Formats: sequence, structure tokens, C-alpha cells
Amino acid sequence: MSIFNEQVVRNRAKKEMQRSANIYKTKNQILNESVSSFNKFKTYDIFLSHSSKDSELILGMKGMLEDLGYSVYIDWVDDPQLDRTAVDKATAAKLRERMQSSKSLLYVTTDNAIDSKWMPWECGYFDGLREKVAILPIQKYSFSNKYDGQEYLGLYPYCTSQDDTSGKPRLWIYNDQKEYLVYDVWVKTPNSEVTWKRAS
Repeated sequence: MSIFNEQVVRNRAKKEMQRSANIYKTKNQILNESVSSFNKFKTYDIFLSHSSKDSELILGMKGMLEDLGYSVYIDWVDDPQLDRTAVDKATAAKLRERMQSSKSLLYVTTDNAIDSKWMPWECGYFDGLREKVAILPIQKYSFSNKYDGQEYLGLYPYCTSQDDTSGKPRLWIYNDQKEYLVYDVWVKTPNSEVTWKRAS
């Protein structure tokens, strides 16, 4: 297993942009098209916490997670009226509502994430709400499943993707380089009851 590779994620974004009727569309056109199918009462498997500067990576990551069968919330896709450049009560209330409708939060770490005003707030809120927070690192070069989170990010498990023993692509949550669980088990198990599998 390895950490998500930036070029692989970007390639998935390009595939998404080329998919619709074989016409090359911009990431914004494709994302805006999904707004019409949004249901405000929908629940999500994953709330994707990210920097708005990473729109192409987030489009690719959304596609990769949906390929694995998960529903994904992205604020500027599902709630395009939100202005994340302005920290205000209305935006915070809407994000809280969406987090309450999500089973987990994946915190996408990139160089841009360091400057985000919203990501640390989303992480803290969701941790208090459901505890099901994991870091989703996207790195320029990834050759292993090792991730050393900086500061408070090291407190959380992190996720990777790879085929399971039957060849089925799966999302994995790692407590550290040796302890892991498949996402579907981790998200349903209270943190106090999680029993990590150990790699040999």
C-alpha cells in the first residue's frame, strides 16, 4: 500500500473532465453540473476537508473515492453559494450541517492545506462530533504507506488505497505503518472499540 500520489490523483481528475460526452470540460464546469443533482437531505460517507486552492486534486480525489463506492461531500460542489474566503457564521452553520450528515471526515494534506483557515476548524469540530477523522495525504512522491503527520495531524490515523487479497480496490485506515483496518470497519466502530490489525 502507498500514500496517494499527486500525479495519479491529477490523472484521475483529467479522466473525469474528459468523461462527459467525450467533450473536454473544465473542472469547474463538471463540478457545477453536479450541483443540480444535490439533495440537501442526503447523507455522505466522506466529508472531504481540503484547501480550495487544490480544486484539481480534489476533483481527482472525489472521483477516486467514488470509484471505491463512497459518497463524497465537497463544499464548493454541493453548496456553491458558500464563500470560504469569508469566515462567517452562515458558512460555519452550513458546514456543521453537512458534517452532521457525514460518517467520516478525510483531511486532505497538501502544501496548500497549511494555509487553510477552515480545515483545522472542520477537523476539530468533526473530531468532537463523531471522532471518525483520518488524514488523507497526497504526496508528489509516494513509495510506501508511511506518513508522519506534523503537529496535531499526527494524532489521527491516515488513509491509503490498494487492492485487498481478493483483488478488490479498498480504502484502508492506518493507525501507524504497521496497524490498519479497512475503512468500512473503521468507520462503523467506535474509536474506543477499534482493534487494529497488525501487518506481519
